[in-house]
Amino acid sequence: MTISLLPKKMHDIHTLLRALDWHAVGYDVEQETQARLVIVGPVNSGKSTLFNRLHGRKLSAVSAVPGTTKGVIEHPIGPFLLVDTPGFGEVWGVDRAEIAREATAGADLILLLLDAAAGVRQSDHDLYTALRALNRPVIVALNKADLVKKDLPWILENAEKLLGVRPTPISAQTGMGIVDGLLPAILSAQPAVAVAMARALPDVRAHIVNRVVRRTAWTNAPISLQPVPGLDIPILLAAQTRMVLRIAAAYGESMNVSHARELLTTMAGGLLSRYLGSQLAKFVPGLGWIVSAVISAISTWGIGQAARAHFEAGRTIKGPELRGVYQHMRRLAPRRLFRRRRPESDSTETLLLEPATPESPESETV
Repeated sequence: MTISLLPKKMHDIHTLLRALDWHAVGYDVEQETQARLVIVGPVNSGKSTLFNRLHGRKLSAVSAVPGTTKGVIEHPIGPFLLVDTPGFGEVWGVDRAEIAREATAGADLILLLLDAAAGVRQSDHDLYTALRALNRPVIVALNKADLVKKDLPWILENAEKLLGVRPTPISAQTGMGIVDGLLPAILSAQPAVAVAMARALPDVRAHIVNRVVRRTAWTNAPISLQPVPGLDIPILLAAQTRMVLRIAAAYGESMNVSHARELLTTMAGGLLSRYLGSQLAKFVPGLGWIVSAVISAISTWGIGQAARAHFEAGRTIKGPELRGVYQHMRRLAPRRLFRRRRPESDSTETLLLEPATPESPESETV
C-alpha cells in the first residue's frame, strides 16, 4: 500500500469520518438497504432472463417477441428493488423507451445489458451516452456470450472501441460470468448497493460480504499509515463498527451501534488490546508505519470474517467461541489478504449455474 493509492480511498475515508457521528452511522447503513438497480437495454438483450436469474425465480415476462415487457416491471426483493424496463428501440414505439428512461432516472446504479450475438451497434452507443448523461453509475454487460465463444474476443474489442468501456461478458441463461464478473463490476461501480444485494440474494451473500470485509480492511490500511499514535483509532473504530452493521444488515439482522461495538469487544477485546500493536509500531518511523497499516488490515479482516460467521450461524457463536473464531481468522488473514484474488468457491458459482427457468430455448432471446 503506497501513498499513491491514498487518493483512491478518499471517498471511503470521507464516509468513515461521517461515521464518527454514531447517530448517523446506523442511518447510513439503513439507507444502503434501499439501493435501486435498474437493468436496461435494447430489445431481446436478455433483461428479463437476467432479472429472473438474480432473483432466483420467474417474475418478468420472457419471450422471443420484441417488446414482451410492456411496462416497467418493479419487484421488491426485501428493500432492494430490481427494475426490468421495456427495451429501447423496440417495435412498439418511442413512448416505451421514454418509460425506460424515466425508470433509470431514479437509479443508484444502471446496468446496461447488450446482446453479444447481435453485436454492439451505434444505437447501443447512443443509449449508453444517454444513460451516462443521467449522472448515475453505469456498467455495461454483454449477454449471451456463451453463444459466440469463438468470436467473443473480437466482439469485446469492437464494443470497447465503440463505447469507450470494455463490457463484462455474461450469460444470463447459464449463469456464466455473473459471480466472477458481473457482481464485482456492480460492487466496484457502486459499493453502496452491497448490503441490499447481499440481503436480497442469499445465493451470493457470502461472496458480497467477503468483498465488503476486504474493502474495509484495505481502507483501514492507509488510515493507519499516518505516524501519530492514537490519531487513527477513532476512524478505525468507526470503520469496523460500520462494517459489522453492514454485515448484520446483509443477513437481515437488526443491530444498533451500541450492540455492534459490544460485539467488537467480544470478538477482539477492548480498545487497548485491539489497537496496542498497531500503535506501538508507529514509534518506528517508516517501517513501523507500514507495519501498523498491515496490522490494521489484518485485524479488520479478522473482525469482519468473525462477524460473518456469527450472523451466518444465526448469532449462535458467542463469547469465547466467537473470540476463538476471530483469532483463527487473524491467523488466516495474511494469506487471504495478500494473495492474488480468485473467483469464489465452486459452491457459490454452482448456485448461479442452475437454469434460471425451465423454459424452451426460444425464451433465451429476451
